[in-house]
Amino acid sequence: MSLTANVLKHSVNQYLEEIPQQVQTRLYESPATCLAIYRLLPQLAKFFIMSMVFNDNDVSLRDLDRWVKANGKIQFQEAIKSMKSLHLIIPTKGAGQLMIGLNPTFRDSFRNALTGGEVSNSFGTVVNDDEDLRTGVLNMRLLDEYSANKWETILHFMVGTPMSEVPSSNVLNLLKHSKLMEESEATGAFKITNEGFQFLLQEINSQIWTLLLQYLKMSESLQMDAVDVLNFIFMLGALEVGKAYSTEGLSETQRIMIKDMRDYGIVFQKNSTSNVFYPTSLAIMLTSDSKTVLRTASGAMNTVLSQNKEDTSSTNKSATDKANNDTAELDQVGTQSQEVQDGVLIVETNFKVYSYSNSPLQIAILSLFVHLKSRFINMVTGQITKRSIINALDNGITAEQIIAYLETHAHPQMRRLAEAQLEKKRELDQNCKDPLQILPPTVVDQIKLWQLEKDRVMAFEGSLYSDFESNAEYNILKKYAQDIGVMLWSEDKKRKLFVSQEGNSQVLDYAKRKLRKKQ
Repeated sequence: MSLTANVLKHSVNQYLEEIPQQVQTRLYESPATCLAIYRLLPQLAKFFIMSMVFNDNDVSLRDLDRWVKANGKIQFQEAIKSMKSLHLIIPTKGAGQLMIGLNPTFRDSFRNALTGGEVSNSFGTVVNDDEDLRTGVLNMRLLDEYSANKWETILHFMVGTPMSEVPSSNVLNLLKHSKLMEESEATGAFKITNEGFQFLLQEINSQIWTLLLQYLKMSESLQMDAVDVLNFIFMLGALEVGKAYSTEGLSETQRIMIKDMRDYGIVFQKNSTSNVFYPTSLAIMLTSDSKTVLRTASGAMNTVLSQNKEDTSSTNKSATDKANNDTAELDQVGTQSQEVQDGVLIVETNFKVYSYSNSPLQIAILSLFVHLKSRFINMVTGQITKRSIINALDNGITAEQIIAYLETHAHPQMRRLAEAQLEKKRELDQNCKDPLQILPPTVVDQIKLWQLEKDRVMAFEGSLYSDFESNAEYNILKKYAQDIGVMLWSEDKKRKLFVSQEGNSQVLDYAKRKLRKKQ
């Protein structure tokens, strides 16, 4: 599993651990929620729960410890700690040793989730498909286009892409509340923050959960039932994409949530008054444990379209065995090209950047710190300049984040060359401890130097006073500016001083009165 996915699980689990035990117990009354929480647990904790879920008797902690090899004791402690913090296990004493048993509420609900027992409305109520939605490829294509459009509208707004459609006010409030964007008090315009740029680097399921965790915190201030909110989020992750579900069994809080989830592209409704909703591909990512997680919604859309093309081509393919050597070579080339993900970058020592992507979103993110020059069918070229980096730094993006983005999206060939060079260094010097340098060192060092230069030089608006007739006039005005605290800089030899914009009018009035009297 990727590092981002591990961070995602940690953040979700941390939120669940911090809620009161009474709220946790209410959560465990929902089989869908129990199934989702089970998926978020460490692998060893999953094994322990599956070993105890159909066992009504308590289990000795010593017996659980014996099931684990000596080199897995750290994982054992983490598994027990995670289950304790969520109150999934209840410790008891018996026969002179520590015994543990599953939380009875969790056990009953989890059993029902596994066996299809009394789940009531926990996994939604399936209804007949709406007449306007047909089953098959068209249905999935419609949902994917809808979810991709909604989600990419949010991401495009964050990177500042000019758009005719902007996210809803609820989405804007969430972006502001989560500090992913900040609103200018003077103009009311939204600008991406340092946290916002880090958000753009995450995988899409981590992005969704980042917003939903903030949504949970906002719901508390709005007096919304946290159990209803969490149950509905976990329920969406367990539903089947393309199926129609009724809103009849939902609580009032969950009915309100459907409107918000619609703005994020997680669910689809034909209209705001419809009693039917459809989960999209973004919904199943809420509880997905897949190692191959799509980075962006546009990537999801491209994958769906490519799969549809493959299905169509395989259906229309002749039944005769017409394969030849040329076809085999083409298939091999196609397989190699699929290994290169959308948005990979090549960075040269002359600061030129080549991005193999035709995604408007990927290009918009790249334009935050690269001066783009030309665009082709499947590639854009640009230049890393001092101006482009300074603009990114002014928007709250750090040099470390820029370098991390370039390394994460570096072309596989750049990584292979870097690994080969490092291997040669270690062959010549066994004590070599140099890290793997995927990017050209000159580019990395220069980006860091530009940030240091910006941090060292600070700009202030104000007025410069010079051309004094005597030292006496200079000293009088300098002392007055110092006394009222508006002098920012002075040079006695050249008889120059610089005062802030706020204090300029006071110093100017004083100079007219005092120096005129002296004349």
